[in-house]
Amino acid sequence: MNLQHLKYFDVLAKEQHYTRSSKILNVTQPSLSNAIASLEDELGITLFEKKGRNVVLTKPGIIFQDYVSRTLGTLDDGIETVTKISKGSGFISFAFLPVLGTTFVPKLVRGFRDANPEKEILFDFHTSSGVTREIVDGIKSMHYDIGIASYLPDEPSVEFLPIASQELVVIAPLDHPLAQFDHIYLEQTQPYEQIGFSKSSGLRNVIDEVFQNNNCSYNIVYEVTVDQVIAGLVSQGFGIAVVPNMYILKHLPLKTIHLKNVMLDRSFYLVTNKEAYLTPAVINFKEFVLAHSDPKEIVY
Repeated sequence: MNLQHLKYFDVLAKEQHYTRSSKILNVTQPSLSNAIASLEDELGITLFEKKGRNVVLTKPGIIFQDYVSRTLGTLDDGIETVTKISKGSGFISFAFLPVLGTTFVPKLVRGFRDANPEKEILFDFHTSSGVTREIVDGIKSMHYDIGIASYLPDEPSVEFLPIASQELVVIAPLDHPLAQFDHIYLEQTQPYEQIGFSKSSGLRNVIDEVFQNNNCSYNIVYEVTVDQVIAGLVSQGFGIAVVPNMYILKHLPLKTIHLKNVMLDRSFYLVTNKEAYLTPAVINFKEFVLAHSDPKEIVY
């Protein structure tokens, strides 16, 4: 039994006439007859019986046609879906840091969809953990197709392409001694308790490097994974923090203070798996993001 035999059976079951079916299938009538006979021999049952010049399905033939029609229909659906995928339609599993979910990512996705109105493109967004390590691990395991995260070293199978950055600033409670300043040097933060990023965060290495490059130390009393949670704790007086200058800071009761001597920003990277197959939709989205972003662009 093969797929061709099933297609022959399906056409003959619908047409109930060997000559018409042969023409539709573009095969000779003997070829069609031999295929049906082979199918019946393999199944051990008679599928058709003669009725005048026509043929009709036997009861087992009627039962078999239902299965064959559903099978061929499913196959046709699969072929149609894969054909659409090959032309740039399809599903994109996209993971990114929550801080980018307010404006940056929505604008990119909207721009990409508007630039491809003829394609059926669906996004599955992932921001639940908000941790670069989880995003990178998801990319490596092919759970995600593409992501935006911080850079992680020693990941040879992962491609990191810079696409945007954020200014690093100090945030302090409104009643904190530093809140009177608009600009300070990093060393002015040393006497005060700070809320730092946890070691699982891609930002921890960035912040550590900032302090090391400026010959400064900082006293971490709380370690937190997510940027927005750090901002919330600062606003309630738990300490100060060095964080990216993000949108939420404008809407919390805290003071945002710029750093005078810090040249290093927090960079965002487009992340993909070098060793995984990327569908045309994912490749097109990757190229769109790279074409419509600037590593030096400051985002909030």
